[in-house]
Amino acid sequence: MQAGSLPEAALDATTVDGPEFAGSALSDAPAALPPSTWLNSRTAGVLAHLSSLPGDYGLGNLGPGARAFVDFLATAGVRHWQICPIGPTGYGDSPYQLFSGRAGNPYFIDLGELQAAGLLTAEELVPLRSLSATRADYGGLYEHFWRALAHAADRFAARGGAALAGFGTLAAFRRQQGSWLPPFADFMALKAHFGGRAWTTWPELYRTWSDGLRATLPPAVRLEAERHEFYQYVFFGQWERLRRYAAERGVGIIGDVPIFVALDSADTWQNRAVFRLDAAGQPLAVAGVPPDYFSSLGQLWGNPLYDWEHLACTGYAWWIDRLRSAFELYDIIRLDHFRGFDTFWEIPAGAPDARGGRWLKGPGLAFFKAVQAALPDARIIAEDLGYIGPDVVALRRSAGLPGMKILQFAFGHDANNVNLPHFYTPDSIAYTGTHDNSTTRGWLEGLTEPYASLVDEYYQLNGQRSAWPMIRAALATTSRLAVIPMQDLLDLPASATLNRPGTTEGNWQWRFTTADLDRLAGERTAELQRWIRLYDRTGDRAIRDYSEPVAH
Repeated sequence: MQAGSLPEAALDATTVDGPEFAGSALSDAPAALPPSTWLNSRTAGVLAHLSSLPGDYGLGNLGPGARAFVDFLATAGVRHWQICPIGPTGYGDSPYQLFSGRAGNPYFIDLGELQAAGLLTAEELVPLRSLSATRADYGGLYEHFWRALAHAADRFAARGGAALAGFGTLAAFRRQQGSWLPPFADFMALKAHFGGRAWTTWPELYRTWSDGLRATLPPAVRLEAERHEFYQYVFFGQWERLRRYAAERGVGIIGDVPIFVALDSADTWQNRAVFRLDAAGQPLAVAGVPPDYFSSLGQLWGNPLYDWEHLACTGYAWWIDRLRSAFELYDIIRLDHFRGFDTFWEIPAGAPDARGGRWLKGPGLAFFKAVQAALPDARIIAEDLGYIGPDVVALRRSAGLPGMKILQFAFGHDANNVNLPHFYTPDSIAYTGTHDNSTTRGWLEGLTEPYASLVDEYYQLNGQRSAWPMIRAALATTSRLAVIPMQDLLDLPASATLNRPGTTEGNWQWRFTTADLDRLAGERTAELQRWIRLYDRTGDRAIRDYSEPVAH
């Protein structure tokens, strides 16, 4: 969520209403945390969402294509793989609007493994194998994927439902994930039962989850809930195996935690007290951003807002549990829309657009103190993009978190030019672009004067419209971590952009193929290896701020 933050000039002129609860203002918060110590070596990463990977069933998945991608990263000397959220998606297929922040997206399951286990037949996979290998076909997936998975779940249950090889038992998985798995499975089963309608429209009997709810469900709905528990069992088993595979090759995974959750999600259904909802579950106010340079109406996201007073009284237990579960999946977390922890834009429920909102104080440093106390080894990146103002920078620094810098924002993006590489600081993550940007080649091809000439001269492009000089520039920055989107490594045009903020169609569809990966590995691995060594991004040693003689 980088678009839509309020420009500094507007922020300076905007009244931020007083804190909703004691201790929410930064000035009232505890003393600053020490600077981050985990970002103490220079490394490189690649951004590629799971959906973009090679795969045989209409979408990237956790199977051979993912392992081949990890092999490429390891061979090139890349130490980090960054992905977008991996939960089950709803309308628009956005990984930032999920049915659950704890569950995995079953679409990422490698069905070939279920076929090898005798749970699926080759004939049942024919419709999925016929889907595009270069674009995600979510309509085709919806039509064929769930039918295949249901066959696998039913056959697994008919065999006794004990275990799949290497995954432990389903019973053990259910025990380990008991805090969220039954509510999520019930939610998905009821959602299908009620024709996909939001939980706020369900009969009152089902509008609130409880431990005994499943016993009241019709038999067909109970069966569907049990299937969803099996789907998560397979997803987590395949995910843990892939993560181990990556770790054995020196590649860590950077995951993404959105600040907000969807109203129509198991998260809100199960945890209504965490959010500002009325007795019927409808939001009292919703999230978004105010009018700015990007939109005269602002952006009306519609996510429910947190009841930060309630969360503070609980020691932020729900959020800490959410982050703890994320660190069970990832090595590092990118915390999306960081500015919302400082101030957030509250829009009245039912408003037609975001213009009638107001800024309110978020939890501030008190929240990050609680996270640090509960998760002292947490490695967090603050997504602090957009026009954010000095208070957000102060909060990030006080929280001891590294922020983000984008090479594509270097000229013409803001008056202070904070994204020009010569202003970067070591406690930052440098990107050529993110999943919300055009590809770097597409960005270069779309530049107009005077910025085209400035970019050409600054990055020494010599008239090229290739991403590779920009990749080298990112690796050369003082930022301790430099991350390159896969589209830029492949030097692709704007048509390969993954997401265009503010649009609802055509997003999250781009994919690369095994042939693309093989060609990249054959043509560019040596160059990446050379640059990673040249700019000390091997991650082999901690950075020192003093001089000492070279060992001979």
